[in-house]
Amino acid sequence: MNPRDFISFLSASPSAFHAADVVGQTLVDASFAPDSALTPGGHVLVRGGAVLAWWVPDNPRPRLRVVGSHTDSPGFMAKPDPQMQREGLNQVAVEIYGGPILHSWFDRDLAFAGRIALADGSLRLVHTDPVARIPNLAIHLTRPDSAPLNRQTHTQPVLGTKEPFLEVVARAAGVDAGDIIAHELVSADTQRGEMLDELLAAGRLDNLSSVWASLSALLSAKDSARDVLVLAAFNHEEVGSASPTGAGGPLLERIVTKLAASLGDVDDVLSDSLLVSADAAHAAHPNYPEKHDPTHRPRLGGGPVVKVNANQRYASDAATEAAWIRACRAAGVPHQTFVGNNDVACGSTIGPIAATRLGIPTVDVGIALLSMHSARELCSVQDLGWFTDALTAFYAE
Repeated sequence: MNPRDFISFLSASPSAFHAADVVGQTLVDASFAPDSALTPGGHVLVRGGAVLAWWVPDNPRPRLRVVGSHTDSPGFMAKPDPQMQREGLNQVAVEIYGGPILHSWFDRDLAFAGRIALADGSLRLVHTDPVARIPNLAIHLTRPDSAPLNRQTHTQPVLGTKEPFLEVVARAAGVDAGDIIAHELVSADTQRGEMLDELLAAGRLDNLSSVWASLSALLSAKDSARDVLVLAAFNHEEVGSASPTGAGGPLLERIVTKLAASLGDVDDVLSDSLLVSADAAHAAHPNYPEKHDPTHRPRLGGGPVVKVNANQRYASDAATEAAWIRACRAAGVPHQTFVGNNDVACGSTIGPIAATRLGIPTVDVGIALLSMHSARELCSVQDLGWFTDALTAFYAE
């Protein structure tokens, strides 16, 4: 794996809409048809920040191999009326999207990216230059007994221009501001990903690391596939997945049911299939070791992580864990296991949601990160390469 290619993918994917578009175009360039056919070969659909693709080999076995991930990341979403002004400065009125580490976004050069809806009914992707910043309060004006960070008043970015925000967006999109009648625009840190020797620092590793790995694996495994291979990268995971393009929506279920019906009895095909829920995992933090379980401590550079939770926050069970470990062994890569500390709240993924909707046995896996949900996260380049190899082996089994 060339980490520079992944860094370029991150830069080209400042929003869920851009990430889905890049994945879709990459697959079209690899001869995937932009349609919903079930015929042999590749097919891909891009829908509102989500992308769904499948590869049907000649005479496939009656089972599916599915890898699901998500395209969205935490940040700040511009409000429908984004213009505000205080102390002589233009600002962007924003709503917090998902669960970002708020202080990590302060004093960073921010762009806004996503899609705009125009008066003629069309939709257009847009990505501004660095235009905004959330300024910290100087240390001279704050003390330990000061009020805590206020999510409403302290997080509104300052624009570096006297122009209204939508004028800035319109210029980036090459349209008139008056033609923009709606928008979905999220903040994006503009600092490019950087290699720190064997580590990679970048924004949106959660969860574009999984999107990239699953895309690479699908392209590598398709020509030797014996099962129907499916890639699903959903939008809105960071806010609960309850949308038409989220894992709680019908997008994957519709295609998977049709594919299963084309292979045989739907219930039999789905119960014999396997879904990998690919999402970032928590690495044990060297400065906060007490936050992690004493016997399950994934580390950067230790290999892909299986995520397990007895309360079904993750969908892994003994059978699906074993299937994933076999894939890792087939690829010749190490693996690790994450189980949360009983005193620390556990996150969740698309895994339980997709498993419940589809009835497909599911395992939750991902690469280990530090600073998850920060504006800039940290991973091991080796882990990303190993994860791609393991997903390729999973597809090719």
